[in-house]
Amino acid sequence: MATSAAPTGAQAVRRALGVLQCFAHLGPELGVTDIAKAMDLPISTAHRLVLTLVAAGFLARDPDTARYRLGTTVAELGQLHYFQHGLHRLEPVLSQLSRATKASASISVRSGHDALVLIGGTVGAESSDGIRTPLHSTAMGKVLLAWAPPGEDDLDALPDLVRPTERTIGDRAELRAELVKVRAAGYALNDGESETGIRSVSVPVLDSDGFSYAALTLRATPELITYDRVRWFVDQALTRVDRVAALLLPSR
Repeated sequence: MATSAAPTGAQAVRRALGVLQCFAHLGPELGVTDIAKAMDLPISTAHRLVLTLVAAGFLARDPDTARYRLGTTVAELGQLHYFQHGLHRLEPVLSQLSRATKASASISVRSGHDALVLIGGTVGAESSDGIRTPLHSTAMGKVLLAWAPPGEDDLDALPDLVRPTERTIGDRAELRAELVKVRAAGYALNDGESETGIRSVSVPVLDSDGFSYAALTLRATPELITYDRVRWFVDQALTRVDRVAALLLPSR
């Protein structure tokens, strides 16, 4: 009789991937206890998983703290993805856009319930608005939601809308109304919703069916992206979006 239990090998793979995901969500350095608690595993099981990942180069142990961080194999795979997908070809476009606007330029895609920055910088290395952010609280996330393809446009499927600042949208009805405005305007604005003192604008990189494949974002302080200059920053991004699409979208 067939069983619903996952094979041991598949379970081990899922757990190993879960360990790596802990470093995306909990911090750059973790102890075995941190990992065990996050994954609801016995410490002995978490320790065996960690040691296996260390042996394969996916994790590295700090001898001074006895804590773990991502290893060189992860960096190697990241670099392979970066070049195999042609992301390096976007660097001149983003650099030119940043020089023209004095703002940080980035390109992001949807990853589950988050917006994931593929390439580009942020305002300050210590910024909390980093490589992965909730969709509802950023300009890039709003763009990815506003032009989401069927199957990815259900706002009720999103987790609780956390509010990192008092400006963040925390209600689904309010988010729906915001996305209507975004589609009508052709761009999204993040006015201190992900981090106080940060303002960003984002435009969609649309595929041939008119859905958001990615988002092109300019991010700076309110002193640079003033309200009366928002449209200028949007236009600067729009002048590059076709070039981004040509380099980023897979050929069909």
